[in-house]
Parts: sequence; structure tokens; C-alpha cells
Amino acid sequence: MGNIFTRKRRTRITEQDRAVLQLKQQRDKLKQYQKRITLQLEKERNLAKQLLKDGKKEKALLLLKKKRYQDQLLDKTENQISNLERMCQDIEFAQIEMKVVEGLKVGNDCLKSLHEAMSIEDVERIMDETQEGIEYQREIDEMLAGSLTQEDEDAVLAELEAITQGELDLPEVPDESLPDVPEAADDEPEPGQERERPRKKQERGMLAV
Repeated sequence: MGNIFTRKRRTRITEQDRAVLQLKQQRDKLKQYQKRITLQLEKERNLAKQLLKDGKKEKALLLLKKKRYQDQLLDKTENQISNLERMCQDIEFAQIEMKVVEGLKVGNDCLKSLHEAMSIEDVERIMDETQEGIEYQREIDEMLAGSLTQEDEDAVLAELEAITQGELDLPEVPDESLPDVPEAADDEPEPGQERERPRKKQERGMLAV
């Protein structure tokens, strides 16, 4: 059974984080002051209009002078807020840059350790051994497959080219006709038949007498 309650991971707060937090708090206070002054200036402006209507010009003029001074304070407050926001942004960006530099440092250290573990000579030796192993395996494959050598391949290609062009030397066929084979005589009597012919002649002579 897994743990039901897990510990929250605590984030380490740096001095830069505290400085940014303080700057943002000061910025927020200035914005609140700016808002309060703006509302007050709007009220004083309306009050000055009312004094002029009532014929109290001197009081209205004094109120407008006070308003002018507060306008200047409002402008300074706006500049201070801009400076605080710019400083916060600079600190935050500097923190990002610091993390990038730390990452680059870790990467460089890792590459350095890898280079120390394997030098250029080791890489060249491994590459040579790999190439020798590939060539050795190729020779074994050629022997097992009974493949032809380059010379045999060239000879086969040359023979194919000669056949294609009709220039291949083939053995000549003799033009002389073959001698006739003597046929056996069909009229030649067999030995038994030669004895019967004189006997038949005698029988014919006796019948004639």
C-alpha cells in the first residue's frame, strides 16, 4: 500500500527571490498611493470649480497650486513604478541566464569527462578494427556464397558484350555433305530361294513333254 500522505517539495528561496519579492511589494504600494492621489486630484479639481462658481477665486487658485504639486508627485511615482518593474525584470532575466550558464557548465563537464574516457587514438583504433571486421566478414560471405572475383566478373561482362554484338567466336560447322549409306538390295534372293528356282524350271519342262 502506497503512502497516502506525500511530502510537499520545498522550493529553495534565494536572495534574488527575496529581492524581487520586496521590489514587487514596493511597486504595489506605489500603485496604491498613485490611485489614492488620482482620486484626490479629481476631487480637488471639482472643488476648485465650485469655488470659482462661489466667487472664491483666491481659494480656488490655492487649491489648484496644491493640485499642481500633487501632479508632479504623481509623475514621480509613475517613474518609480517603472524603475521597480524594470529592476524586477532584470533580476528575473539574470536568474534565467544564471541557470543557462549552470546548464552549459554541467554539459561541458560531462563532455570533458567523456573525452577523457575515450581519446582520439581510441576512436581511430576502434574505427580501424571495425573496418577490418567488416572486410573480413565480407570475405567470409564471398567464400560461402561462391561469388566470383572481380576478374571473373569482368570476363563475364566481356563475354556478354561479345554475344550481344555477335562477335563471339563459335566453332565452324563443316560444309561437306556426309557420304551416302548403301541400302540393302531387296531383290537379292535368300539361300533357300536360289535352290527352288531350278526345281521349278524342271517341273515346267516335264509338264511340257
